[in-house]
This record gives sequence, C-alpha cells and structure tokens, in this order.
Amino acid sequence: MATPHTTSLPLPLEDAPPPPEFDRRRAWLITAMIVLFMLINYADKSVLGLAAVPIMDELDISNSTYGMISSSFSILFSLSGLVVGFVSSRISSRALLFTMSLLWAVAQLPVLIVAAVPTLIAGRVLLGAAEGPAASMSMHALYKWFPFDRRGLPSALQISGAALGTLIAAPVVTWLITAFGWRSAFAALAVTSLTWSLIWWRVGHDGPYGQARPSAGAGTGAPQPREPRLPYRKLLLNGTVVGSIAGAFGASWALALSHAWLPAYFRTQLDMTPSAAATVISGISAFSFVLLLAVSPFADALNRRGVAARWANGAPQGIAVVVAGLAMASFSFVGDGWLQVLLIAVAFGGNAIVFPLHYMTTAAVVPTHQRGALFGIVAATGTLPGLVAPYLTGHLLDTADSQGAGYTTSFLLSAGVMLLSGLVALAYIRPERDARRLGLTPDEPAQTGASKPLAQ
Repeated sequence: MATPHTTSLPLPLEDAPPPPEFDRRRAWLITAMIVLFMLINYADKSVLGLAAVPIMDELDISNSTYGMISSSFSILFSLSGLVVGFVSSRISSRALLFTMSLLWAVAQLPVLIVAAVPTLIAGRVLLGAAEGPAASMSMHALYKWFPFDRRGLPSALQISGAALGTLIAAPVVTWLITAFGWRSAFAALAVTSLTWSLIWWRVGHDGPYGQARPSAGAGTGAPQPREPRLPYRKLLLNGTVVGSIAGAFGASWALALSHAWLPAYFRTQLDMTPSAAATVISGISAFSFVLLLAVSPFADALNRRGVAARWANGAPQGIAVVVAGLAMASFSFVGDGWLQVLLIAVAFGGNAIVFPLHYMTTAAVVPTHQRGALFGIVAATGTLPGLVAPYLTGHLLDTADSQGAGYTTSFLLSAGVMLLSGLVALAYIRPERDARRLGLTPDEPAQTGASKPLAQ
C-alpha cells in the first residue's frame, strides 16, 4: 500500500538545534520582561477609558470629542509599526524596546502640565506612535530566543501581558483615579515605563535565533542553502498573511472598542460603580488569560504531533473571531444578568488567542530576515480599527435617539466586521500550501530530526 503523501513545514534555517551559547534561563528572563512590557503597554492604552467619565465631566466634552481623543491614539500607530518593522533588521530589539518604553513615559507628561483636549490628543498621538510597533517588535524579540516549535507558550505569555495589563492594572488604575484623581494614574504609568526601560537596557540582549543561520551541515565543505529574499508584494498577497491580517483586524476592532468605551458602557448603561466596572473588566481579562495559556501551548503540541498548521494555528483564529462576533451581536438583547456578562466576556475577551496565533502563521510563510518587517506590516494593517472604532462609536452615541440605541448600533456594526474577518481567516490561512508556493519548503521535504511531517 502506498503511504499517504504528506508535506512538512520544516523549521526555518534559524531553527537548527540551539547553539552552545544558548541560555534557557536568559530566554525566560527575557520572556518575563516582555510580559511586563506588554502589561505596561495595555495599562497605558486603557487608562484613558478607565478615566473617561471623570475626564469628560471635568473638561465638559462630548462623546464625539472623547471618541476623537481616543482615536487619535491610532493616527501614527499603524504607520510607526510599519516603519519600525522595516528597520528592525538593522536595529537591535534591545534598543527598539528601550526607546519605545522611554517614549511611553514622555507621552504621559503633557496632560500633567495642562489638562485640556489638545494636550490629551498630543499625549495619545505620541503614545500611539511609540506603542504601534510594541506587540510586533516584542514578539520579534521573543522569537530570537525560541525555536519554531517551542514558541506557543512564550507567544501566549507575551500576549497575556495584555490580559494581565487589564486584569492587574484596571483595579489599581481605578483606585488611583478614585482616590487621588485621574492625573495620578497618568503619573504612575510614566514612572512605571521609565523604570522598565532602565532595567531592560541592562538585561534585554538579543537572542541567538535573530538571523538565519546555515544548516547543521555547515563546515563540511558542501554548499549551504540560504533563505530566499522575496518581494513584499508576494509575501503580503499570499492567503495565509491575508487571513492572519483579517483575523487580527476583527479581534482588534473588539479590543479598540473595549479600551475606549467598555468602562463607560458599564458605568452609564449598566449602572455599575467604578470598582464594579473594573472588577468585570478584570474578569474579562482573566478569561482571556486562561484562553491564552490553554490554546497556544495546545497548538504547539499539535504542531509537534504533525497536525497541519492550518488546523493547529489557523482555524482557531477564525473560529475565535466568529464566536466573539456572534456574542457581540447578542448581548444587547438578552437583558441584564449573568448571561449578558458572559456574552460580553466572550465578545471582548474570547478572541485574545488570535494575537499570538496570527504571528505564528505569518512567521511560517516568511523568510527569517524579513520577519520583522512583515510583523510590522501585519500589525499596522491589523490594528487599523483603533483609528476608526472609538470615534465612530462616539459619533453614533451623539446622533442616536438615546445612548443605549447608539451603543446597540455600534455593537451590531462591530459584530458584522468581526464575523466577516473571522470567515476570511478560516478560508485563507493555509501555511503549508503558501510556504510551498513561496519556495520556502520543498515539495518532498528532507526528513531530518529537526522537524516532523505535517499532514495536508
């Protein structure tokens, strides 16, 4: 009987067995620092939403103006992610993350000097520019310390910094706002960012998987293969990258809506106190955290057992966004109670697994030396909802017959975006097929100990 034809997604040349200088303890120290980096990142993003009600009351601004302030965060967010992605092959991850964190601290200062709409906008624009490359470049830095089939857990931990940023920071920031005024939260985050940057400069060195290396046969005299350099147009238009961007787009729409408007929705529509709203938001983050720690390592295990990356890493992205979109469309119509809170948790927290997995599927179809640039492009396009969703929601709130009707319209629109994005991700993410088409894997792979066949 003929054996079934299989195809593999071999480990990239960078993923040969770890070199002698590989330091696992340093790798996990870097992971811990990057988790803290992402925690601070998401605390910075969420502080405006947590302080929305007192800021709007003190400055006497409308929903549309607040939405404009929130959306201003994304004016340079995508562009900076794109630019930094292209220069990441020439500048160390150590220097990039250090600079970003310093700028986060500086971005909190304008509103501490003068509390006004222009200074809020200036601070958010600078913060967005400094945070645009954060997720992609910190993931790129993390990948320099781990081989292909061991990246699921570190990737999940990196993204879990976002969940922890809300889980831990939301109650703390809310307490600061309530006890000492909303400015105190901005000041505390400035000090925290500065402290992290100083520690990172001391310990945050780049790992041994940063550049493509020759295969294990190097030094034998035989010609060694090199990874190809492919046109970015060709890389961006393959189905796996398109599907990965679509999944991230749908998940980012919910995330942008959550940061800008979910605390205000809890306060004004569900009559929650500030502490109760912070508790529910922390609960949603805890749900995301559990999903991240469960799904990404499970995907790694499936990869090691030979399951196709389309099913191990791709399908969960599309399914998560579709399910979250269905929950987004439903929770406004079920009435108050535990079912509504559960649906809100699924709508805003259930698609967290998209963020680590979409980097993994993208990395599978890009040469190592072009990975940073592709991560920047994927992050830039996938996070565009942050520029649209907050302002659009504020406009809907100001023009609807009631705030409740405005929120319902916004949630239904968000659900439509998420459902379409999830279906595109399900249909197009096929890493094995696209890697072959790009010439990154042979049709009949050499069987080595470095990788296992992945079934079609």
